[in-house]
Amino acid sequence: MNTLDNVKVIGLTGQSGAGKTSVSEIFRSLGFSVINCDAVSRRVADFPEFLAEMKEVFPDCVDESGLLRQKLGAIVFNDAEKLRRYGGIIFPYITAEIFRLIRELRDLGEKIVILDAPTLFESGLADICSAVISVVAPFDLKLKRILERDGVPVEFAKSRLSSQFSEDFFAARSDYLIKNDGDISDLKAAAADISRKLRERFDD
Repeated sequence: MNTLDNVKVIGLTGQSGAGKTSVSEIFRSLGFSVINCDAVSRRVADFPEFLAEMKEVFPDCVDESGLLRQKLGAIVFNDAEKLRRYGGIIFPYITAEIFRLIRELRDLGEKIVILDAPTLFESGLADICSAVISVVAPFDLKLKRILERDGVPVEFAKSRLSSQFSEDFFAARSDYLIKNDGDISDLKAAAADISRKLRERFDD
């Protein structure tokens, strides 16, 4: 069992558009502390040292306003090697910030922290987790959600989905798998069931 400063870290991940954010919000409503790695990623993307590294490797994706996210996405989601290089730049910054937040929560007395991380496996953060929860959904449903949520072109959304791991990948590496193909009441019931199991397993 992995621990970090006596905190049990529970990884929450899944495919884009599968509903991971909704599950994260349900866990928060059930009393868990949640670290949102998307928010962490956006924060570290403003760090001058990160932008300097990005300017060297992806010069067209940084200007005086900062990181040009849509331009970067169009590049990395269509090129596995460039996606890997981008991850190699940003993941160390994200990881350092996450460790800082976990220690803050430890100092507040938290024993279980949900790590809401879309790139849990790619970043290596799964290695610090005591358990992993993955959220998956059918392709058409994920595509519909991304288009409604992000307002991006269809081809951009499809390329994002095609760059991600399959349901089988998540199933093989997760302690708990949520198939989000029903309504919100089904999703709440699945999350509540896992919440109970986590408390029984880790909240000693």
